[in-house]
Amino acid sequence: MSLYLILNLASFIIPFLYSFEKRMHYNKRWKVLFPALLTTAAFFIIWDIFFTKIGVWHFNPRYHSGIEFFDLPIEEWLFFICIPYASLFIHFAFHYFLPNVSLSDKTVKRMYWVIVIVVLPVLILNFDKWYTAVNYSLLLLLLTYTVFKVPNVLNTFFITFLIILIPFAIVNGILTGSFIDEPVVYYNNAENLGIRLGTIPVEDVGYAFSMLLMTLVLMKKSKKNEAI
Repeated sequence: MSLYLILNLASFIIPFLYSFEKRMHYNKRWKVLFPALLTTAAFFIIWDIFFTKIGVWHFNPRYHSGIEFFDLPIEEWLFFICIPYASLFIHFAFHYFLPNVSLSDKTVKRMYWVIVIVVLPVLILNFDKWYTAVNYSLLLLLLTYTVFKVPNVLNTFFITFLIILIPFAIVNGILTGSFIDEPVVYYNNAENLGIRLGTIPVEDVGYAFSMLLMTLVLMKKSKKNEAI
């Protein structure tokens, strides 16, 4: 079994088993979760295929099964199901067990403007780098839409994303070369800022944020009155 497949399954299995827990009932969200998750996955897989084709990143055959579709290992396809599923389990578990812990609308707006002030100049100055440009453009567009059109999603997600970053750092750290001889995924530093958090390109934080937020926004639009 490939290392990449093990990482996917290890991330997925415990949240999946706890999906049937009688208090939280995460499985009852599946009708809303999976259409949103699969729509988001389709968007990011198309992005992934394109970036692989133009050399923004590539995959180390040492750590995947060798089964590929459109030049992506099957493990990369599974990544867009397993990792968001597990990450959003953390989000909704927090929502269930600490329902009154959230940021005010005013705080969310302030955080939004801080992110814009920090990210927009970086985007403008590095628009020639594919990963930086596409990643941060999506981040700013999605954040802006969420703040002004889909209220209340960020009030909790800004908090839960900080928690999600802990397992994210472990999994993505391994994928980018932490604790192993070679990376599972090689990044072309000519197409990113070249700034690493350990072995993780800094852009990956925005990538994860956008991937999860897009799913939450789609869920919220689908079920307007449901806590997301």
